[in-house]
Amino acid sequence: MEANQKKQTKQWYMEYRIHKNRPGLLGDIASLLGMLEVNILTINGVEGKTRGMLLETDDDEKIALMGAMLKKVDNITVCALREPKLVDILAVRHGRYIDRDSDDRKTFRFTRDELGLLVDFLGELFKKSGNQVIGLRGMPRVGKTESIIAGSVCAMKRWTFVSSTLLRQTVRSQLSEDEMNPGNVFIIDGIVSTIRSNERHYNLLQEIMGMPCTKVIEHPDVFVQESEYTYDDFNIIVELRNNPNEEIIYDNFTTSYNDDI
Repeated sequence: MEANQKKQTKQWYMEYRIHKNRPGLLGDIASLLGMLEVNILTINGVEGKTRGMLLETDDDEKIALMGAMLKKVDNITVCALREPKLVDILAVRHGRYIDRDSDDRKTFRFTRDELGLLVDFLGELFKKSGNQVIGLRGMPRVGKTESIIAGSVCAMKRWTFVSSTLLRQTVRSQLSEDEMNPGNVFIIDGIVSTIRSNERHYNLLQEIMGMPCTKVIEHPDVFVQESEYTYDDFNIIVELRNNPNEEIIYDNFTTSYNDDI
């Protein structure tokens, strides 16, 4: 092994709030990072007077030293200095934080004017391998299925409809070998798969739920209410609204699924 083997680099997320935005402030911070040999990968304003940075260095001690030095700067307050989470990466990329429920930390909220952020969020989730169950709440025609498909495209993943109402009501009872690939994103309409399901469809659903793959379930509340699964089976819940004040109510549109029963 070579004596001067290059150290492995590591990414960090730094966020700071500006109290007095004097000329040259960002340049001073960049110069400090440069002297410490900490690279700035991305920088962006995040919601008002807050800036976020994705940093890279091969020495964790440099990050600790930088944090200690920046505490002495009166014009800013360092709000976060940590290994980047997905929400941090997206905050720097889009200039805003995702609205996250303060009580239920696995619930994330979006509105239609944030569809680009939602698609990026889903795309990053879909890139992960292994089992993950994502619930997607929202009223009809708000863009749920379209966002899932766009997120799959971003992740370069194939999507498989298990049940859907996108074009016409779809209730699958079997899938081809290619469609059952664990690398696919499986799209399930929680209302169709419970209220309109037959035994063959439900057996297929159980098989898919047991696979180590990504499942996105629209209308997760009805899915939980009408099946053996619980909220504990979900890794993440996403809510999509037309506007921040819209209430997601299922009573007004679940009856249409019962017409042919």
